[in-house]
Amino acid sequence: MDKERLKEEIRRLAEERRAIILAHNYQPPEIQDLADLTGDSLELSLKASQTEAEVIVFCGVHFMAETASIVSPDKTVLLPRLDAGCRMADMLTADQLRAEKAKRPGVPVVTYVNSTAECKAETDICCTSANAVKVVGSLEAEEVYMTPDKNLAMYTQRFYPDKRISYWHGYCPVHEALTKEKVLEAKARYPRALFMAHPECRPEVIDLADAVRSTSGMLRFAQESDAEEFIVGTEVGLLYPLSKVAPGKRFYPAWEGMICPNMKRIGLKDLYLALKENQYVIKVPEEIRQKAWQAVSRMLALK
Repeated sequence: MDKERLKEEIRRLAEERRAIILAHNYQPPEIQDLADLTGDSLELSLKASQTEAEVIVFCGVHFMAETASIVSPDKTVLLPRLDAGCRMADMLTADQLRAEKAKRPGVPVVTYVNSTAECKAETDICCTSANAVKVVGSLEAEEVYMTPDKNLAMYTQRFYPDKRISYWHGYCPVHEALTKEKVLEAKARYPRALFMAHPECRPEVIDLADAVRSTSGMLRFAQESDAEEFIVGTEVGLLYPLSKVAPGKRFYPAWEGMICPNMKRIGLKDLYLALKENQYVIKVPEEIRQKAWQAVSRMLALK
């Protein structure tokens, strides 16, 4: 089956099954173009929950499909590739989190949505890269424990010098690989460009940023800024949606090696087979789902 026929079949099957196709901002362009919705992981799950779709096909990684299952327990959630995992999410298990909690009785746990459902279920409140600062600020405790991303925790600490933020030493390998030296090289190459950094980046990289934003935040910043050129400090997949929302502007990767192999696993054939063969169903057990949903709900309740 050629590529165009494959795309036609995907759309036909999606309509037939009353399915909605979600694609994270880091997915390959041909997957983003076929999707009904593109964006950050949590916003996609929330938007999909508000539709009448019976099936959610999540083109992303495993924890994102789990989040969709947490938010939409009555819908069928499909992940086209089971081997599309997240190395940062895999750096923390629920057993490890329980052990850390035992060392810190009474200390609230804030867990990034880039985590497993089991870890969310052991959490007081979740956060995203866009609202971590707000979430931590909502807690009256003098000490907070953040998981699994150390860089997001260190970024959040900048806003609360009077709080003690301890953290699990996980990280996103893609963002961790971006060094100060690589950013300075990009700035020298594109001297007129503003540098946008993701909160998952190292502290010394954050120090060089003109703006620190989540992926959706970068899309908005690029649209609203008067600047014409931008250095993008996140996974290179974001350059495609950036070029679509701000077609008259230029975007350069902070480093061309910022590629997440797991985010590139899903192809058109995988998406087709997911819809045709109902593979692979991601279903969070109800006991875990309810606890995880409480942590997500507390975050969503913040004004």
